[in-house]
Amino acid sequence: MRFRHRAAAGFATLLLPLAGLVGLAGTAQAATNATATYTKSSDWGTGFGGQWTIKNTGTSSISSWTVEWDFPSGTSVTSAWDADVTNSGTHWTAKNKSYNGTLAPGATVSFGFNGAGSGSPSNCKLNGDSCDGTTVPGDAAPSAPGTPTASSVTDTSVKLGWSAATDDKGVKNYDVLRDGKVVGTVTTTSYTDTGLTAGTDYSYTVQARDTADQTGPVSGAVAVHTTGGGTTPPPTGNKVKLGYFTEWGIYGRNYNVKNLVTSGSASKITHINYAFGNVTGGKCAIGDSYADYDKAFTADQSVSGVADTWDQPLRGNFNQLRELKAKYPNIKVLWSFGGWTWSGGFGEAAKNPAAFAQSCYDLVEDPRWADVFDGIDIDWEYPNACGLSCDTSGAAAYKNVIAALRAKFGSKNLVTSAVTADGSSGGKIEAADYAGAAQYVDWYNVMTYDFFGAWDAQGPTAPHSPLTSYSGIPKAGFTTADAMAKYKAIGVPASKLLIGIGFYGRGWTGVTQDAPGGTATGPAAGTYEQGIEDYKVLKTSCPATGTVAGTAYAHCGSNWWSYDTPATIATKMAWAKNQGLGGAFFWEFSGDTSNGELVSAISNNL
Repeated sequence: MRFRHRAAAGFATLLLPLAGLVGLAGTAQAATNATATYTKSSDWGTGFGGQWTIKNTGTSSISSWTVEWDFPSGTSVTSAWDADVTNSGTHWTAKNKSYNGTLAPGATVSFGFNGAGSGSPSNCKLNGDSCDGTTVPGDAAPSAPGTPTASSVTDTSVKLGWSAATDDKGVKNYDVLRDGKVVGTVTTTSYTDTGLTAGTDYSYTVQARDTADQTGPVSGAVAVHTTGGGTTPPPTGNKVKLGYFTEWGIYGRNYNVKNLVTSGSASKITHINYAFGNVTGGKCAIGDSYADYDKAFTADQSVSGVADTWDQPLRGNFNQLRELKAKYPNIKVLWSFGGWTWSGGFGEAAKNPAAFAQSCYDLVEDPRWADVFDGIDIDWEYPNACGLSCDTSGAAAYKNVIAALRAKFGSKNLVTSAVTADGSSGGKIEAADYAGAAQYVDWYNVMTYDFFGAWDAQGPTAPHSPLTSYSGIPKAGFTTADAMAKYKAIGVPASKLLIGIGFYGRGWTGVTQDAPGGTATGPAAGTYEQGIEDYKVLKTSCPATGTVAGTAYAHCGSNWWSYDTPATIATKMAWAKNQGLGGAFFWEFSGDTSNGELVSAISNNL
């Protein structure tokens, strides 16, 4: 079976080998008819994102470009996209790709990179001459300020405070944005917004401006509900509540689409991801044709209560999803492609994104089941990094694939993606251009689970889905909070980030210590796989004995498990709302109890 565990963490990031990216450009024109400017797009302390923009200011076309600059010792480029970047010591050179060397008069082109260290570029040259940019090269944009905190909330006002941004030339002031629009500019790190409406929801972010009038990325968002207008904030009806339904669940697990109805879960969700379609030969492909559209369900197994016949045009899970949508027309269904096992196929797909997107569109929109699906979800779980295999498609490949899918599926279909939650320094979030791809997706399913597990057979025991860090965590950055902060720091809107919940636990055996951090002898026994067990089983077989970092853990006999409960899910949903996230998703329906208590916990608290 194609489970998607161990998707978020546990493997080293594979950065682009820059020495192997050397490309040749044609003879360059003098730079007196072109400019190059540099901005720092993000900063995460130990590294940063940078972008160069080349503009043709002349009256004739430019056929190629080369940008050169110096970094101080200790600062370097670790990966790059849309340019071939090489270095000789501290001197760096970027040449155009074959597809972006030509610039018409007035046209611009940009390339980006991730860097290590804290230095800024100097001695910029474009095609051998001074860059002469309107922004002085080396003057980096400021970092994102800290996520604001709200206090002194009244019917009509709120006081906001935040931690300062950093900038190589100094921060001049801060813009305060309410629901994405600037409502004030201050030189301090606090602001009181007035003239608000009682009993109303608002979202605030902050953006810094340096002495050269460059603005940096916006901070994380804080949600504020003014007092008055009723004693309880109105329910949030626009949050995504999404569950994965596995095509193979109808076999050994005997979990059918009808179970969404009998458990009460169907009335509490907004979206379903059907997992998984295959990715092979550079194309989207059927995962399991028998389960997808051929299996005949009996009357007692069917959503409609009517048995499938041998000659009906569509059977299988697809027809059951069609019957579910007829009963619950608010539910949207996406076909999810890839997953842990089949993510290795995306490398070939990335070689021709347009052809890949066309194949996916043709499959999802097949006339036999086009009405079943409302879009596509891409579960490329380790782009430009290592997972079940190692992907070397480059940092820009992920963005290129997502952009091609959006272009093909258009604005009327949903395009979403499951993404890594590795928030560690130098981790998987830094390996691909998730910031660039964000403009093309409706949301990211951030896989905030499977951080720790019994693949480390001797331990230490640790919660597999920590919300925050804690003393003794085996690896810094392997938390939900770190992952979300990192995505927001690179510019992904909080509203496009969904928190992930696992409907299962991960466990070890041979454990004597109650608290996390104990040693073990191997994975605990599980129904379908060692080291993993459904919540519906663990709830009674090994009840929770404590919590750590927002996740429950249980020590029973020699076994130690961690998993989410209705109580910890309530905590995580409150945190997600406070962060301004777009909602929540979970893997997967069959791990829940027969009355859907985990789905209820998500719905009731989100």
